[in-house]
Amino acid sequence: MGAMIVFLAFAFIAVVTGIGVVFSRNPVYCALLLVINFFCLAVFYVLLNAQFLAAVQVTVYAGAIMVLFVFVVMLLSPAREQNPLRQMGRFGLIAMPLAVVFIGQIIFAVLAGTMSPVKGPYSLDQINRLGGSVQAVGRVLFTDYLLPFEVTSLLLIVALIGAVVLGKRRV
Repeated sequence: MGAMIVFLAFAFIAVVTGIGVVFSRNPVYCALLLVINFFCLAVFYVLLNAQFLAAVQVTVYAGAIMVLFVFVVMLLSPAREQNPLRQMGRFGLIAMPLAVVFIGQIIFAVLAGTMSPVKGPYSLDQINRLGGSVQAVGRVLFTDYLLPFEVTSLLLIVALIGAVVLGKRRV
């Protein structure tokens, strides 16, 4: 019962902040509301016994990505448009019907009960036997996905070296 109350409270906060993100005129307020929304998502991960994903959500999205968003917003300082629908132009004619169709499909799938959880080799019992979500993610990364993990780390090192080289040329 307590988990349900926590879920409903944070779901309400997530919906309100999501609406605030969409309708906020100030980009800084929009970014701050998005940070609150990301924290609500982290609480949902904790309620689903995915503590590692919650920590990654807070660290990567609510921390690093939102700092990047705020810096970009502060540096660019976009001009305020009086009517955002006028700015959409011809893309709005395509986007609005597609959004209605997409939302209709989601509502139909929920009402028809066709949305079933994805089954995989790592059920909740299997994850608990491995010692929790962090151990399960580590085991999968370093056994099944070792090559993509190493290629990703190599790509990040190359990007870091490239950023240093480009940065030194400008100084």
